[in-house]
This record gives sequence, structure tokens and C-alpha cells, in this order.
Amino acid sequence: MNAVITANGLTKRYKNTLALDDVSFRIESGRIVGLIGPNGAGKTTALKAILGLTDFKGELNVLGLDPRTQRDQLMEQVCFIADVAVLPRWLRVREAVDFVANVHPRFNRAKCEAFLARTKLTPDQRVKQMSKGMIVQLHLALVMAIDARLLVLDEPTLGLDILYRKQFYQSLLEDYFDENKTIIVTTHQVEEIEHILTDLMFIRDGKLVLDTDMESVGERFAEVMVSADKADAARRLKPLDERQVFGKSIFLFDGADRATLENMGEVRRPSVSDLFVATMKGTYA
Repeated sequence: MNAVITANGLTKRYKNTLALDDVSFRIESGRIVGLIGPNGAGKTTALKAILGLTDFKGELNVLGLDPRTQRDQLMEQVCFIADVAVLPRWLRVREAVDFVANVHPRFNRAKCEAFLARTKLTPDQRVKQMSKGMIVQLHLALVMAIDARLLVLDEPTLGLDILYRKQFYQSLLEDYFDENKTIIVTTHQVEEIEHILTDLMFIRDGKLVLDTDMESVGERFAEVMVSADKADAARRLKPLDERQVFGKSIFLFDGADRATLENMGEVRRPSVSDLFVATMKGTYA
């Protein structure tokens, strides 16, 4: 497989803060990667480095280009969404289409207009006349008409209700994503993107603390619900996390023997959000 992004020793410091601390990773083509971390962990700094929006130390190759020196070429193949609700309120639908058509060489106007035809949006309608859901539809039509090899989403559904958040990700999967495209998404609503991810990266205090594919998550991590009489035995296996539910303890393990765990109780694959909480324990202290 071809690597879309290769980072080695990626480091970024803001005065006294180390936003990225010697980070190395590789992202292959045709993957949907969740970059997850608490506020201030380094997510946005990593995305800015990938997009050529900040300088850094170390090596970073994006689509065969150096974001620091070849950003103009890079952005011909990249699409970035920071927040779907940031379109200017005075902007008309046709003006938004004209603008993207004039600035992005890989924009397909016919494809955009076909997406818009499925909605109730009209060419002269202004953003200020739209609901949040309609703004999502406009933004999606613009984005999905760009034949970008890399799509970067930084909290793209912030402030939207659950119906429009689901619509956003479903439309991305059905109408945009294919094996020639790669998507990187950051969000705090982890449980809503879990089903679309192929890969998972947790970042904390500027360091990657987990970098794996979703299949390996199920093989490596396990949760088991344990009755009180077996709780001490479970604790001796050094779980990542323990929480109480209805008088029973749920333990989360990394690399523990499955047969041993099955003798203690019901074993299941942890959700990404439970794994995230266990990994980040103490971060918010």
C-alpha cells in the first residue's frame, strides 16, 4: 500500500508548550483515521502541520510533498473542513459554488449541482436563510464535488444535532469515500464515528499513545464484567481500567489471555469511547 502521510520525529513547540513531542506515524491510502485526544493534546497542531499551516521540526511527507515548501501543490489534492457552520451568512448558494470552482482545480461543478438538486436549496438562497442542516447539505455538496485524495476534518459537526451529524458521516461514506481517498477526522463525539473508522490514533500531551487499525483493537483489547468474588483476581492481571455498573466491576485489559478472561465473566470488545477514557485517565486531573 502507498503511504499518504509519513511522519518521523514530528515536533512542534509553542513557547513553553510542547504541542507535538517526537511523533511518528504512517497513514495508508484508502483509510479513514480517527485522530482522538482531549483538548490541548496536539490534534489540531498535527493537522496544521499536515496542511502546511505551521512550521515544525522533523520529517513530514504528505502525498509525496513537503507541506512546508510545497503547500500550493499539496492543496490541489487536499480538502479541509474545520467546521461546517462557518460559511459567511451573506453568501448565496451559487456564489459558494462559483468560489470553490475558481479556487480548487479538482472541483466538479456538475457533480456539485447534482448533489444540490437532491436538496431544497436554491441558487439565490443565502446562508443566513438556512437551517444548520441546510448548511450541512451545502457544505457537503461543495466538498464531495472536489476530487481530493486527502480529506481532513477537524470537528466537522460541532454544534449540529445528532440527525445532521449522522447525515454528514453517512453522506461521506456513500457519496464521497473510495479506495483512492483518505480521510482524517478529529472529533469529541467518538461513539458516532466508531463504525466508519478503519484506523485509530490516540494523542495525549503531544505524544501518540495508541496507533492501530480497528481490527487489532478487537484482538488486543477486551472488557470483562466480573462479579465481586472474582474482582481481586481480575485486578491482579493489571487492567487498564475498572468501573462499576450495577454492583459489578467492568475491567478493560490490554493483551490479556482470552481464556483466562472468559473464566471470569462475559468478554466483549470495548467501545472506542471506553478505550479512550481508560487510556486518557488522569489527563483531566
